[in-house]
Amino acid sequence: MTGSELDRRLVSAVLSGDTDAVRDLLHEGADPNAPDPETGLPVLCAAVAAYDETVAEALMDGGADPDRELPDGSAPLWRALDSGSPAVFESVLGKDPLLRLPEQERERLLARARSWYETGPVEGLRRRTGARGPAVSVRVTDGDYDWVDQYALGGLVVRAGHGAILTVLEWSFCIPTPVGELIDRAVRIPDEEHVDWSAVWLTLLERHCEEVLSATLAHRDHPDPRHRRFVADYLRVRGIVACDSPSAERESGILAAWATRETDGAVLAKVLEAFAEYEHPDMEATGLRHAAHPDPRVRLCAAAVLDASKEARSPEARAALLTLLGDSDARVRLEACRAGLRDDALLAPAAEELVRLAEGPYEELRGGVAEALASSRDRTPAVADALAALLADGNRLVRLEAAYGLALRDDPRTGEAIERVGPLGVGFEHDHRVNALWDWNRDNNRPWRLSVGAGDA
Repeated sequence: MTGSELDRRLVSAVLSGDTDAVRDLLHEGADPNAPDPETGLPVLCAAVAAYDETVAEALMDGGADPDRELPDGSAPLWRALDSGSPAVFESVLGKDPLLRLPEQERERLLARARSWYETGPVEGLRRRTGARGPAVSVRVTDGDYDWVDQYALGGLVVRAGHGAILTVLEWSFCIPTPVGELIDRAVRIPDEEHVDWSAVWLTLLERHCEEVLSATLAHRDHPDPRHRRFVADYLRVRGIVACDSPSAERESGILAAWATRETDGAVLAKVLEAFAEYEHPDMEATGLRHAAHPDPRVRLCAAAVLDASKEARSPEARAALLTLLGDSDARVRLEACRAGLRDDALLAPAAEELVRLAEGPYEELRGGVAEALASSRDRTPAVADALAALLADGNRLVRLEAAYGLALRDDPRTGEAIERVGPLGVGFEHDHRVNALWDWNRDNNRPWRLSVGAGDA
């Protein structure tokens, strides 16, 4: 195949968002800087405009130049910054930007990111388009997990993730932004799943040292509960990724003491959620202290703390979990069920409550309910029947969990369950549940009929 034909196919793959084809064509020799015949711009700009971070990453891995000067004097990297998408920007930032980019260029990028952040996306669009009407906004997922608002005005589109982009740039350029300034940036939109919030705690994790940890922990006494909630969320992540660090014992002690004095329910719930990621001798006592709290968010996290305790469960803890199995809040009941399933004395009432939750109008909890039922040690017909009923759910992950649970029980309805799961799409090739269904089919001499790699719910 000629180079020009490869390049044409690459442009087509980029425009259609086919990341695998992009990687294959680059491997075959397509030019990663091939121009889009419609715009004359490198295909990397098309990926940026489409907010396709996976295609942009594939092009960068294949040698695309993010710093190539464009006819308007910008570069693909500048366009990625203007897009307001942290996921796209990080895909295009490239390796060693501190060494690759001259100081003047780094300063210009920082100034541009800061201007977007301080001006705001809507006013930024107005300045660029001259349009005066209201912007159309929609909340979108950026990257794998986080969200950001996207605005359209005057024919242009921008996402409001410039706070996260600024945070990424500062850290990439080894600028030690004060911890207080970073936390202020994180909590401007007080949501743990917002791109600005997650970019800050990730940067603080990467910058971790005694000075940064102490400066962050100082905000647990901040009068603004948003700051305290951020610190609790930061410690939660620390408990997950750095549970074996030398400071883990100190951090767990701080959380234990903090839980005794925090008065804001939302913050206290985050403190307990973080505490459950650590080991501490007062784990059970802390869970018991808050198991009857008036805020259901706190009760839910108290159940998680009781479940996380490594000590032999006391009669008091068992009684508290039994009470939580009948809580007025369905989410609390589900969390108590998870804890009860690991306790021989609570296994039966926990399974009974899970069956009730599966039959109830709790669509947003059904995935968690299906997962708990599937992995439960309970092998009663009622649990198997509840799993079979979940095969009618509209969510493919719920159906997968239900089929998995039936396969673990070698239930005669497993073959039908596998048929009802439906095509799973990309990302399930090595899923433990899919492997279990594969094993069940093999052991029962059935052909493999679960489509993996394409399709939706």
